[in-house]
Parts: sequence; C-alpha cells; structure tokens
Amino acid sequence: MAIRESLVRYYQWLRRYGLNDSHSGNISARVGSDIWITPTGACADTLSPGDFLSCALAQSPVPGASGDAALHSAIYRQNTEAKAVIHAHCPHAIALTLDGKDFLPPDFEGQLYFPVVPVITVAYATYFDDAAALVAEQLRTHSLCIVRGHGAYARGESLDQAYKWICSLELSAKTALLAKQAGTL
Repeated sequence: MAIRESLVRYYQWLRRYGLNDSHSGNISARVGSDIWITPTGACADTLSPGDFLSCALAQSPVPGASGDAALHSAIYRQNTEAKAVIHAHCPHAIALTLDGKDFLPPDFEGQLYFPVVPVITVAYATYFDDAAALVAEQLRTHSLCIVRGHGAYARGESLDQAYKWICSLELSAKTALLAKQAGTL
C-alpha cells in the first residue's frame, strides 16, 4: 500500500501546483515485474490508494487502467532502471514547444539536468496507437520528452526523481517564457 500512497501524493501535487488539471496526466511506479498505474479518468482531487491498478509488464494493461498504460509499460521495458513514470500537462512547456522544436532550457538548473528536451509530434487521431513506441524510444536516452500539444513524460529511478524532472522542466519553460516576454531571450 505504501507505493500507492506515494503515487496518490505525487499525482495530487501535479494538480495542486498547476501541472495537471483535475483529470489529466497519469502516474505509475514499477514494483518487480508489475506497475501500479492510475485508472483511466482518474481525478486527482478524489483519488485514493485503492484506485490504482496493477498491470504486468509482460501483458496487455488490465481493463480500466490509464489510456497511457501501454506507453508506461513500453518505457519500463526499454529502461530497466526506470522505477517511475509521470505524465503531466505542463502548460508553459507545452506552449513553448507547439512549434515542434526541441526545448533548450535557458536556465542553469535546466541545462544541468536536461540540456535538450526532445519534442515529438504524434497525430492526435492515432495517439494511442503511435505514442508508446515514440515516447519510450526518446526516454531510452533522455529523462524527459514532450509530445507536442499534449504534455511531458518523465522517467526516473524513483517517484521523487521523475517528479523533480517534471517540475524542473516546467520551471525552465516558465523562465524561458518570461525571458522572451522581457526581450532577454
């Protein structure tokens, strides 16, 4: 139950700090050969530990699991060190990458942690068919990637690390946007 309690806490923080709306994004953690993941349509405000679903990495996601469950599984299969995956709808990061160009953080922390954040384009009409392979491929060599117009994905060796990457990305994007508005970037 402890891992599911942690998942609730981090998922609710994404909502509280404006990285997701009430029902967007998803979160998972790997435990052995299984993952615990948010159910489809999860509401951050009412989610409880018992709502998380267990999916075996070697099998198709269980009914009711997040629409991104196959994507999370693909990331874990390609990144054996990954223990957590977070998907958030970071508004500043999305806004700055609608042009489809990779994001280059202008701030020290962003450059230190992720000097380049790849941006991939996935057709909205085929998102659930195509995104898993594309995102998992990017997260083999990067800790973060952005799906243009949709949101960011982070993988980490812990929930705390994946959350740190998402938060750092959004702060870097916010800093870049402010710098552009100030005419210094």
